[in-house]
Amino acid sequence: MEMEIYQKTFTSFDTLYIGGGTPSLLDTEVIAGIIDSLKTHFEIAEGAEITIETNPGDMTSEKITGIKKAGFNRVNLGVQSFNDNDLKFLGRRHSAADSERVFHSLRDAGFNNVGIDLIYGLKDQSIDEWLKNLERAITFGPEHISCYQLTIEGMTVFNAMKKKGELNELGEDAASRFFLETSAFLEKMGYLHYEVSNFAKDREYQSRHNMKYWKHIPYLGLGPSAHSFDGKKRWWNFSSVKKYCTDIENGCLPVEDSEDLTIEQELLEKISLGLRTMEGIEIDVIKDIPGAMVAAKKLELTGHVEITGNCITPTKKGLLVADRLPLILLYQYN
Repeated sequence: MEMEIYQKTFTSFDTLYIGGGTPSLLDTEVIAGIIDSLKTHFEIAEGAEITIETNPGDMTSEKITGIKKAGFNRVNLGVQSFNDNDLKFLGRRHSAADSERVFHSLRDAGFNNVGIDLIYGLKDQSIDEWLKNLERAITFGPEHISCYQLTIEGMTVFNAMKKKGELNELGEDAASRFFLETSAFLEKMGYLHYEVSNFAKDREYQSRHNMKYWKHIPYLGLGPSAHSFDGKKRWWNFSSVKKYCTDIENGCLPVEDSEDLTIEQELLEKISLGLRTMEGIEIDVIKDIPGAMVAAKKLELTGHVEITGNCITPTKKGLLVADRLPLILLYQYN
């Protein structure tokens, strides 16, 4: 892909998301410089959602003032837990008190769109302990809450603990209970469960940026390992920071590889991503797939989806098995 094609593909944006790591480690001047550079090279729409991921341990009053001045209007705060023992287990640098301090400072600085990330399924964690975490979280009134189950991946401390028998992943029944209890509690507190792991105070506080992924809308990723998608083609950058910077300095795109999606891949992704959200997919997406509507009707009978008008939307039971629904619709796999 030549630079000229690259620039013509993406010109205007209405969301920016600085994350996929810990950008709050950077000096405020560097963060502001990134935003200024993006505004210089791309058209950023009026009223664009501009988000930054932050670690509570990095956020001073000066840095909060700095990101506000830089143009950020949405902050995602990696709280993970309001229990210090949980944070110690997760190896986090901040404390529960740090999270509380930063949240109040964000409000004082004028941020009225703040999201927090929480993790459940920690070692020996009970449902009651998790619900206490959620109760503490909502006392701050965040506009957005993301709740993720702890995942154990290779080459991590958690995987080493698992091999030693010191940590087990949640079983299917336990995971289902955590998921359903989380959904019921937060909906009772007025939050919309709009995506598998995400809750918003109102539709206006849904992550506009992440909704682009779930709606299969083109996006541009900048930085090492970042992925991009133009609707038909996906490409990804080199993970090596050195290689990435060298290519940029030489006026080359730091793209490691790419793939053109087949019609089947495109359809599978559209269904997979759409059925992760409560907006679901339009029937038109699957109407020409042999057997798909019959499968959809069966899923409705089993309580996994609802079919209303031209829409197929997952129920809570459906969200629990969101990864399986596309296989059932496409291949009648059960």
